[in-house]
Amino acid sequence: MKRWIVVCVFTILLPSFAWGQKNSTDTVSSYENRFIRPLVDVLQEIEQRFGVRLKFTPADIEGKMLTYADFRIRPYSLEETLQNVFSPTEFKFERQKKQVYRIRPYEYYRRTPADGEKLLAWLHGKYRSREEWEVRRSVLKSDFRRLLGIDPLLAKSVDSPRSFKGKERKYDGYTVQNFALETLPDLYVCGSIYAPTKRGRHSLIMMPVGHWADARYNPDMQYRFAALARAGAVCVSFDLVGWGESEMQLGKGSHNTALSQPLQCLWGVKILDWILADRKDIDKRRIGVCGGSGGGTLSVFLTLLDERYTAAAPAMSFTSHFDGGCPCESGMGTTRAAGGSCNAELAATFAPKPMLVVSDGGDWTASVPTLEYPFLQDIYGYYGAKQQVRNAHFPDERHQFTPAKRQAVYDFFIEVFGLDGDRCDESRVTLESPAQLQMFGCPEKFPAGSVFSLAELKSLMAAPE
Repeated sequence: MKRWIVVCVFTILLPSFAWGQKNSTDTVSSYENRFIRPLVDVLQEIEQRFGVRLKFTPADIEGKMLTYADFRIRPYSLEETLQNVFSPTEFKFERQKKQVYRIRPYEYYRRTPADGEKLLAWLHGKYRSREEWEVRRSVLKSDFRRLLGIDPLLAKSVDSPRSFKGKERKYDGYTVQNFALETLPDLYVCGSIYAPTKRGRHSLIMMPVGHWADARYNPDMQYRFAALARAGAVCVSFDLVGWGESEMQLGKGSHNTALSQPLQCLWGVKILDWILADRKDIDKRRIGVCGGSGGGTLSVFLTLLDERYTAAAPAMSFTSHFDGGCPCESGMGTTRAAGGSCNAELAATFAPKPMLVVSDGGDWTASVPTLEYPFLQDIYGYYGAKQQVRNAHFPDERHQFTPAKRQAVYDFFIEVFGLDGDRCDESRVTLESPAQLQMFGCPEKFPAGSVFSLAELKSLMAAPE
């Protein structure tokens, strides 16, 4: 028998939706996307999802818009969903100490570990076997692509892209070469290729970077790229949208738009295509991806989009209760896939291939050893492959790609790709300046017609009507 609950919506609650009535160009911060939906649509969805009736006076909610609408829904709890939807302000509080509370705006991408625990329990109720999981996995992957909007972008991408390569710089056991690759017409992604000097068939590791100071120019990143190149892997780093040389092409603020998420994913796909076509020394059975923070989130996304990856090492990134606080991680709302998901479940679609999850006690990944890692082990267990997923946790460290975390990554790839551990030596790495790692170096040196305003970028990426 259907369960019916009557909820009355009174005029006194209407201020909770006031922000949603502002002009669409207004934002609480400089970030997109606010996921605004008509309140009446949200209430109708709640009725359908939970089999309830919500009683209200239509005139009271006519024209009211709700920000971050889809992220207020908790698929496992009607009561919590209603509390989120009818919260009287756009602020929330969090108790830190006995008499200390932190007040901050509602963050659609951030929940609590307790929320994550409930979500994972709800998800686990959807599959109890490999067969049930693979049905869910298929839906997750296809829905992720749809929400991301990647296929229309791939259709618009350049089939025979122009590419530029800088002079190869030789160091102790490895080389560095800058590149620029056309992805969409006249739109380039820039990066650097770190390669072993030793001849042979090499593994390939894509290295998307996160929001670190100086991004891919950061010494902690350079050590990781170069040390693994010395050990026998071709490592490819590339800019974030609107960071590094991409900022020269697209301008300040281009990263803080929802379009940065699908565009960075497109760049990862197109670079992998290009590297495999351009280089004859890559062993296609050993293709990995490794990034930290937002780069770890992008690492998970790339494994969802491309079956060619055979090992992954996302660091300090995903949990069940944090989607990433930047539009390049959550701007398209991809954790809405399959009726409600999280980045931990999206990462689980990589099973049973080898995965290392790096976490620490000083950021949101503190819950990984007790919450997300056991969840991943359960999924890998469907394939009899629990040993293929591992967690390197550093309880006393914070959100940094420290030497200890880098060593955990080295050990992982040395094992799964058969790299030369004796050559994985950071003391032999030469750090380069940002200028050395840039392909063009200034907007004037980009190819003609390849410097875009934000409006022009949005037009270039827009799906055909």
